[in-house]
Amino acid sequence: MIQKVLLEIFERDLNKLRIETNLYEDENKLWITDKNIKNSGGNLCLHIIGNLNQFIGGVLGNSGYVRNRDAEFTDKGFPKKELLKMIDETQTVVANTIESLSEDDLEKIYPVEVFNGQMTTGFFLVHLTTHLNYHLGQINYHRRIIGC
Repeated sequence: MIQKVLLEIFERDLNKLRIETNLYEDENKLWITDKNIKNSGGNLCLHIIGNLNQFIGGVLGNSGYVRNRDAEFTDKGFPKKELLKMIDETQTVVANTIESLSEDDLEKIYPVEVFNGQMTTGFFLVHLTTHLNYHLGQINYHRRIIGC
């Protein structure tokens, strides 16, 4: 049951990430920051992509993904087309990995300690949906505040 819910939420919110990213008509605005906006929409998008590829693809799917978390916040200027491709690839990794998990897998302790404690894989995947949604809201706000 939870597997189906997780698949639906990740699909919905990654589709929304794609839509939000595509709504930046001037792709240079994806990377705008100022004294009151520390993270650009583009960097938040990279952060979501890195987060999901590490914790779902790398840890649960054994994809071999190697994350550079610092670069998620410092790299700039990826073309919008490239970000959209990365979102699509992430969506595939997330869906394939979650589909490969059994209900028993979701009840097991997540293989990597996060937040200084153990939790089930199912619990952590639910957390990742809320993390995605939190940053998705920030991207939406960023896009609207800079005038896209």
